[in-house]
Amino acid sequence: MASAILLFIVAGIAEIGGGYLIWLWLRENATPWYGLFGSLILIVYGIIPTLQNFPTFGRIYAAYGGVFIVLAILWGWWVDKNTPDLYDFIGAVICIIGVSVILWAPR
Repeated sequence: MASAILLFIVAGIAEIGGGYLIWLWLRENATPWYGLFGSLILIVYGIIPTLQNFPTFGRIYAAYGGVFIVLAILWGWWVDKNTPDLYDFIGAVICIIGVSVILWAPR
């Protein structure tokens, strides 16, 4: 379970970080190197979920989606200095509950 959570976190940081670098390049007029580096990070992000031990692609990406939401809220808080409100926290908890059901419900 710990390795699954770690892989989700690493994938999320790669996806958000790569996307953020491309955002800076296209929206904030950063050097094109930001776009190139962001693109390379997004390629690595595409590989990370394949390292999960779960057998089904769709279930992994569905669960990852919930983790991504939580990480995006945290990124906005730490990097963009946009403090989450009560509803952001409630939504994040709902997402984590959903991830837990998707991955670890008895089948």
